Amino acid sequence: MPEAPARNPLEAFINAVYGAIDGPVTWFRESVVEPNRKTYPWYHQKFRRVPSIDQCYTDDAVCYFEANQQFRRDKMVDNEILNILRQRFEDCVLYEQPDSDRKCKGLLDQYEKGAENWFIKYGDLGGYANAKSAYMKQKHRMVWERRHGPVGSGMKQTGDATDEH
Repeated sequence: MPEAPARNPLEAFINAVYGAIDGPVTWFRESVVEPNRKTYPWYHQKFRRVPSIDQCYTDDAVCYFEANQQFRRDKMVDNEILNILRQRFEDCVLYEQPDSDRKCKGLLDQYEKGAENWFIKYGDLGGYANAKSAYMKQKHRMVWERRHGPVGSGMKQTGDATDEH
């Protein structure tokens, strides 16, 4: 968009001085700085995914440390996701108050599914949980489900007497 011509000599002089100072700075930023800049938001730090605890050798302390740090980051992210889901549901309830049972049912279902998944992964681990304890919890759950079916569905009933000792 072309600039309008100056209305008086003083305005023309101010525009000339401004152009003399701002022109080189703008040219340098547009032609040198911006083409060489990475395009990621400043608030997102990207960490590379490290090997999980089951891929570490038993004597590799560095791998254990990295797996534990990755576990902590993943837990913090999952906590924040759960907080966002909870906040969305609470906001919906406040906004849709008389009909919130019907209108916010989808958000409640999302939150409850997220809370269930969070508890499956992190529940009952305590405050000092690490990647190894979470991995052992997952392993024990898989063994349980192989023997008894999905957790919460009750234990399998065996009909023949050969299984009972």
